[in-house]
Amino acid sequence: MQTRHLTDLVHFTDDSPRTEVLLETGKLWSQVVCLKDAQGLGPMADEAADGLLVILAGEVAVQVGKGRARLRQWGTAVVPAGEDLTLRNASPEPAVVLIVLSPPPETELEGGASG
Repeated sequence: MQTRHLTDLVHFTDDSPRTEVLLETGKLWSQVVCLKDAQGLGPMADEAADGLLVILAGEVAVQVGKGRARLRQWGTAVVPAGEDLTLRNASPEPAVVLIVLSPPPETELEGGASG
């Protein structure tokens, strides 16, 4: 059994979004993204994996394909395989996002998030 505490991964940098892999298996991959100020991540996509976003803290502007939404803490969104995902912090407060993909991505993309 793999375990980690999410708060161990919550750190912010002034230069760019901070990303860190939470847990990874042969069938599942998860990453924590920390955004502050107007930081954003993406667009990124994975042709083979469906994704799940969970906003753990703050408010985030999310674009999945052509759809857009502002999600607050506890908000969720599905990212179908092959759709572009873009995230941007949408408030003065920092934001923390959990991204889960299944199956795991084969490569890391720009900004430290996979897709």
